[in-house]
Amino acid sequence: MNPIIEISMRDALTRYCKTVSILKKGYEQEKYRIDQISRSVLGSKMVNDISSVDIATYRDSRLQTINFRTKKPLSASTVRLELSLLSNFFDISRIEWGFCDDNPVKNVRKPKPPRGRERTLTPREERQILRYSFAHSNPDLYSIVVVALQTAMRQGEILGLLWENVNLKLRIAHLPETKNGSKRDVPLSIKARDALIRLGVKSSGKVFTYTSNGIKSTWRFMIKSLGIEDLHFHDLRHQAITNLFSLGTLDMMEVAAISGHRSLSMLKRYTHLKGQSLVKKLEGNKHKGKQVVLNHLIPYPAAIIRQDDSSYLVKMLDFNGLTADGACRNSAIRSAQDVLLRCIINAMRESCVIPQPDQYLDVVVEGVIVMIDPMGAMMDILD
Repeated sequence: MNPIIEISMRDALTRYCKTVSILKKGYEQEKYRIDQISRSVLGSKMVNDISSVDIATYRDSRLQTINFRTKKPLSASTVRLELSLLSNFFDISRIEWGFCDDNPVKNVRKPKPPRGRERTLTPREERQILRYSFAHSNPDLYSIVVVALQTAMRQGEILGLLWENVNLKLRIAHLPETKNGSKRDVPLSIKARDALIRLGVKSSGKVFTYTSNGIKSTWRFMIKSLGIEDLHFHDLRHQAITNLFSLGTLDMMEVAAISGHRSLSMLKRYTHLKGQSLVKKLEGNKHKGKQVVLNHLIPYPAAIIRQDDSSYLVKMLDFNGLTADGACRNSAIRSAQDVLLRCIINAMRESCVIPQPDQYLDVVVEGVIVMIDPMGAMMDILD
């Protein structure tokens, strides 16, 4: 049996970082974890002297550590990732390098994994983000948000997108390398395609100029400016997958092919089936097509504003840029009903997600808010 080589955790972790971590896709994140472990009490100990008690003590200490950014204790997920790194480190140290004869992490309890995050955007939050990114930033941010909401691509996949892998004619974005190691083709909706075209199509090179750190800092500033609580960029992917299910035309395997999920069990938490949807399924297929259409022909809030020339402008609050006008109040409302009806029917024809009426109405300084019914009825809700 070969003798154990004496080496400190700090030096061994440096070797691990340079020879093992550097080959991983998540190198930057793992390097950060290695730096954290090296600065801890474990860093000064000899690799072979570290016991399961030392690992458990490190685990408990990290669970009580306050995140300087969120001002909350570190999440169980963060500590689990650090323990997973340590476990792999000790396996390689034992098998390949001869630094120890055991893996002390295997005998230590891992923190219980948290429930999967289920944060989605409200219609109002989506409008706020799209309006802000369109008005206050370079074109990249707006197009990134649209692509995220329309394709369910991960942040890294979006930022790594290359023009040579985008076929605007076929509306396909090819991802040669993804988080789970497999390549996939992502269909582009008309909105996603238009968001890419507005950047100025090129024959090659990166589609977006943002780096990972750049989009993170920009996102945090935007969310804080808008007063939106607890919304991560990754929540756009969650919302997009939820929207794919809400279309009612894709089964779970088809959604998985778009999103890149290899495990259907991970995808189940995105379905958000509601009691109302289940009741409709119990009714069977009787008048199914008719009911699908009628489910979308519902009243939507709109702001009606009197203009300087005594004409009236109607703004649909749940549809970006959807407006109508008229010489008098009633004609403006009738025009808005026609525009809304066409918008909904076109969205159904293009298999686009149709927003639900927002229960949190935007603040409108002038004018009144009315409910526009595409089928003809109209009702004031705020004078």
